[in-house]
Amino acid sequence: MWVRIDNRLIHGQVIETWIPYVEAKWILVMNDELAKDSFQQEIMCLAVPDTIKIYFLSVYNPLAYPKDVNLEQTLVLLANCNDAKTVFDQGFTFDVLNIGNLHYAPGKEQICDHIALSKEDIDCLHYFEYKGVNLDFRCVPNSYVQVSI
Repeated sequence: MWVRIDNRLIHGQVIETWIPYVEAKWILVMNDELAKDSFQQEIMCLAVPDTIKIYFLSVYNPLAYPKDVNLEQTLVLLANCNDAKTVFDQGFTFDVLNIGNLHYAPGKEQICDHIALSKEDIDCLHYFEYKGVNLDFRCVPNSYVQVSI
């Protein structure tokens, strides 16, 4: 299982690099807005190969995925640090958290090309470190970035 924070959720980079890297057969998108928006779900599903099953779940009910999902072959996508913390606190635990794309916005500090963090994001990532979760700051699988928060 690969858990990734990417504020764009499903896009070309995820399709072209992360799905093959994870050898994913399933994608779990954990995002409250998308979990309620069937039209946006349809649009996102158009980009995903037919061989991949995709499910949209609320961050408050992350364990509601179908029983046929093999988590070892699953890519989990979250839009932000707070969503990652919420699913973790709801019992969907993981050992590694990939921080992919978090774009710059006012009040955020750019820590590398593809990641800008707010004070809340930094606190959240420290929470994961405290819980023993390894933080992986990669935009794409073959690009390692050394980041200290």
